[in-house]
Parts: sequence; C-alpha cells; structure tokens
Amino acid sequence: MSIRFGPAGNAKSFAAAGFQSTADAPAWLTGLGLNAYEYQCGHGVHIGQATANKIGEAARTHGITLSLHTPYYINLSSGEDERREKNAGYLLQSCAAAEAMGAQRLVVHCGGVGKQSRDQAMQHSRENVRLLLETLEQAGFSQTICLETMGKQSVIGSAEEICELVALDDRLLPCIDFGHLNARTGGQCRSYEAYTALFDLLENRIGKARTHILHAHFSKIEYSDKGEVRHLTFADERYGPDFDPLARLLRERGYEPTLICESAGSQAEDALTMKTIYEGVQI
Repeated sequence: MSIRFGPAGNAKSFAAAGFQSTADAPAWLTGLGLNAYEYQCGHGVHIGQATANKIGEAARTHGITLSLHTPYYINLSSGEDERREKNAGYLLQSCAAAEAMGAQRLVVHCGGVGKQSRDQAMQHSRENVRLLLETLEQAGFSQTICLETMGKQSVIGSAEEICELVALDDRLLPCIDFGHLNARTGGQCRSYEAYTALFDLLENRIGKARTHILHAHFSKIEYSDKGEVRHLTFADERYGPDFDPLARLLRERGYEPTLICESAGSQAEDALTMKTIYEGVQI
C-alpha cells in the first residue's frame, strides 16, 4: 500500500465538469491525479447493488481505493437494546454496499455522551464495538471498521478514546479526523509538535503497524468553545488545522495512510493541494 489522497463524495467541480453519475467519479479523480474516494452513506444506505458494482468496476479500472462512510446515526455509546439492533442493521447494510463496490474500509461515528457519564458512555462503546465485530463475523463480512475522532466535546471521539476502542481488536483502525481534533481542542491540533504527540499516542496504544496505515480525514473546521461548528475550505486562514507540518511528519515517519479531504465543496481540489504539499516535502 502507498499513501492515498482523495475526496469525501463529489465536489462542486464534479457536476461543473459535466459528470452526473457517481460511477464516473473514479475517472474524474484519475484525471485530477487523485487515487482515493470515500462514498457517503451518512444519511442512510441508499445504493443498489448494480450501482455499487458499477462504481467498484470503475474504481478498479482507474486505480481508485474506495472507502465508505456509514450512517451518522449509528450510536455506539448507547446501552439500549433497540439502538444496538439498529446499529447492527445499519452496519450490515453498509458492509453489503461496501462489498458490492469493493470498499475495504468503513468509517463509523461513536456517538454522543448524552445524560450518562462519560465513563458509562465509554463502557457502552466498548461493548458495542465488540458486538458489531461479532455481527460482521457471523455475517461473513471482513471489512475494516475505522472508528472516527469527533469534533464536538459532547461526543465520544477524542484521540485517547478512539485509541482505547481501537486497541480492543486488531481488526479495527482509527479514522483520525485532524479537523475534528483541532476543533474539539480549541485549535490545539495543528502544529508539528501536536501531530507528533498524536502519532506517538497512536503508536504506543495500537502499535506502529496499524498507525502506519491509518485512515484519516482532513479539512479546516470552524469551532466554538463546544467544538466543531462547520467545515470550511482551504481558503480559510483562521481556524485550521494546517496540513504542511502534517505532510512533513508523514514523510519523516514513512506512514502510508488513506487521506480523505472533507472540505466544504472543494474537497477534490483541496485533496490535490494536500497531495502536492506532501510530494513537495524535502526530508
């Protein structure tokens, strides 16, 4: 595996370039010089097998690595039996769609703390992660689940919490969302030193092998004292985070992550900017 760069979903320029079907996305991305694409099922899995097959065939033809974002309403921090059943259903639907298109990684949100204590929410999260892995194994699915760091402080998803959950099983990977971490820490995850501390934490908690191939999201995000407010574009000069020091550190450590850009509408162009910055690093 080598480092991969690509967008989450289709940027505004996709339609502007005359493309209509997501099955055209791999050709579009190859033309831009990108090699990854994250299919979005945040609002539900609404893709048929035939369409998924077409996307997968096009991705293989054009050398695009696919991942899939599962529904946002999966809530791993809940202890309710009904919620756990729904979580399993959403994930099985996501796995079926991912398998049809050849996506090997599925990004999953953990869920809010709500009225329970943070310790209780984490205990439920640990239980639910194990239950979901059992559900996937029983159903015959073998995709990698990537648990995502989150931007709001009221949600399970700090770097430490994601490390603790991913450490439960070797079949898990972290999805490190650098914009989310920067937002939930009030702008404290944007420097070379902060990125170094983050990667040291990952290597110590889940090992160098999994850290080496982590899944990641990157975008600039506006934040308040409670965390994430909204995604921005690379034109933002206020909120960050900054990609240049991250590119340098990735080069120095020789990591080979999949980096998905989630900018607001310019995610393909900003992904290409990330790739250009990375390729220009001299070490």
